Amino acid sequence: MTSEPSTVDTPLRKLVGERTAKALASHLDLHTAGDLIYHFPRRYDERGEHTDIRSLDVGEQVTVLAQVQRTAVRPMRQRRGSLLEVTVGDGSGGMLTCTFFGNQAWRERELRPGRWGLFAGKVTEFRGKRQLNGPEYVLLGEGGEGEAAANEEVEEFAGALIPVYPAAAAVPTWVIARCVRVVLDTFTPPADPLPATVRATRNLVGIGTALREIHRPSSKEELYRARRRLKWDEAFAVQLTLAQRKARAAAWPAKARPPKRGGLLDAFDARLPYELTPGQRDVGVEIAADLAIPHPMHRLLQGEVGSGKTVVALRAMLQVVDAGGQAALLAPTEVLAAQHHRGMLELLGPLAQAGELGAAENATRVELVTGSLGAAARRRALAEVAAGRAGIVLGTHALLYEGVDFADLGLVVVDEQHRFGVEQRDALRAKAGQPPHVLVMTATPIPRTVAMTVYGDLETSTLSQLPQGRSPIASHVVPAAEKPAFLDRAWRRVREEVAAGHQAYVVCPRIGEGPQSDEEPPREDDIGRRPPLAVTEVAPLLAEGPLHGLRIGVLHGKLPADEKDAVMRSFAAGDLDVLVATTVVEVGVNVPNATVMIVLDADRFGVSQLHQLRGRVGRGTAPGLCLLVTEAAEGSSARERLDAVASTTDGFKLAELDLEQRREGDVLGATQSGRRSHLRLLSLLRDTDLIRDARTEAITLVEEDPELARHPALAASVAALVDEERAEYLEKG
Repeated sequence: MTSEPSTVDTPLRKLVGERTAKALASHLDLHTAGDLIYHFPRRYDERGEHTDIRSLDVGEQVTVLAQVQRTAVRPMRQRRGSLLEVTVGDGSGGMLTCTFFGNQAWRERELRPGRWGLFAGKVTEFRGKRQLNGPEYVLLGEGGEGEAAANEEVEEFAGALIPVYPAAAAVPTWVIARCVRVVLDTFTPPADPLPATVRATRNLVGIGTALREIHRPSSKEELYRARRRLKWDEAFAVQLTLAQRKARAAAWPAKARPPKRGGLLDAFDARLPYELTPGQRDVGVEIAADLAIPHPMHRLLQGEVGSGKTVVALRAMLQVVDAGGQAALLAPTEVLAAQHHRGMLELLGPLAQAGELGAAENATRVELVTGSLGAAARRRALAEVAAGRAGIVLGTHALLYEGVDFADLGLVVVDEQHRFGVEQRDALRAKAGQPPHVLVMTATPIPRTVAMTVYGDLETSTLSQLPQGRSPIASHVVPAAEKPAFLDRAWRRVREEVAAGHQAYVVCPRIGEGPQSDEEPPREDDIGRRPPLAVTEVAPLLAEGPLHGLRIGVLHGKLPADEKDAVMRSFAAGDLDVLVATTVVEVGVNVPNATVMIVLDADRFGVSQLHQLRGRVGRGTAPGLCLLVTEAAEGSSARERLDAVASTTDGFKLAELDLEQRREGDVLGATQSGRRSHLRLLSLLRDTDLIRDARTEAITLVEEDPELARHPALAASVAALVDEERAEYLEKG
């Protein structure tokens, strides 16, 4: 170990020793002084304040600050020796038993009633009592024989604020705290990358002060200031990246696609069987203006389920076709791509029949390209696309394959963009000769901070109105385990709707051929529970039982494409009464005659997903009904989530709830960009104002210094916090 000054790049083995450094590297992926210094505490315990032992979950790896209440030694029944039980409490009535096996009389002398300590281990339960078996612990006290080492490791924390770090069983929080102290004793902080004017304007402490105070806070006030500065760095790095990408994209050349008087778009508007909503008209004006300039549009169109986004997108596509270009729409499933195809052909009529008898004078063609097309149909479709005769091309990821060539791709529309990876979106964009205009659509409302942080390089348009004629949707939770009669009533409700001439969906989380459906990844909270209900198992049970005599169809992602299409056509035509399906019906499926949806094992779905599913009913003149069937116990977090979904149809409120219940990393990168998120402190839910301020400063700075050439330290800091892959993810939205 060295006493020489250390920097962010100093290897930990030079500071804390080979053995400890190896443990930090292998268990926590911490290799340098910088890695450790940026491994921030997840919370702070305060002596005299409780940590609410009663809220601990069985199976959770925890560190608790608690006081020894009593000790007891008793003989072990199964083998020789004794067992030491130490009862600790947090001051609020919560109790936890720490159990030590073997003859350990010295622990009894050490763990005296009244002593406070940090206890770390995995929570188990025995005869109704919470306990930690053989926990690691370190005592806090006033010194004395046997306590010196412990007090040295924990140190005298100023203000009694004790940092609790994200830890591992082999590297408990106090070992991390000791290592941090060793590093801080020699640490030379980096030059502050934040411009002095920004620090002064926003009243932010220096980076050296922030890094010291977050680990060894001298007061709660200084801790707040340190956290605020480090959160700012994270928000500023992302916003600078987005501002730079947006500025670069605005400078790219693109072919202007201005509106054409008397063209396809005007003809389409004239034949529309309904009036556009004011929102659709306003967003249409924004998009038309974007398409008319020689730089690529990058716009996010969000709107509630059924708000009419597809018609807005189709009008944009027609404007591009009028200007001599082609437009491609990328859909997440074959079912949705096929439905878009049918719907657009119906809306366009003779305008989509170029080359056919009865076609309009300036007609185009609408082609569907999916992976299940037969060889002959595929060759014909690709020839139409390559020759430019197909002005509008709809498809799934099959559009991305080699061999799908466009004559002049001017607009890319990505439907339900959250279902696609970055590479898939970029692959389609790369098929254009020069950057095309891009419109991404989502029916999952996006909270304002997520829009600023994840989609900050896109202009955002929102459709908040529903088209005339849309009916209200009532939602109710059906507690199947507590009240089986309620489930019986749900099936009778389906029969009543069918008798009235309507149709129903029954949604299951799984297909039946594996642990979950191919549409949905497994959820962590499914571990240890019965398998989710499956389409292939539920459909025959319903046909033989409560829905006997009704015409039941089955739809899921593993059916052959022609079979999926046939089932959807039958359901849309009214030839099926009930469709038992996976989440393949989540987006875009439009059958106005469907009035009731039953979601089985509803607690296995996310909030936004349930909102999307619910949007499949109530699309006609009759009111919709959504029944969320669950075995989750009353008062559980899963049940509360379902109650929240049932209580409102406001997608933006539900999006905020969804954000509350997800880890920040899920929103900001780990699951979306494939890399561990570097945003450790920033909360999209709680730091709205800070993110907004960081965005304002970032835009100003990038306008003055687009490549941060005059701020090299800041550029390096941004690169460290937002690595290249993450930046690409942010750029592509």
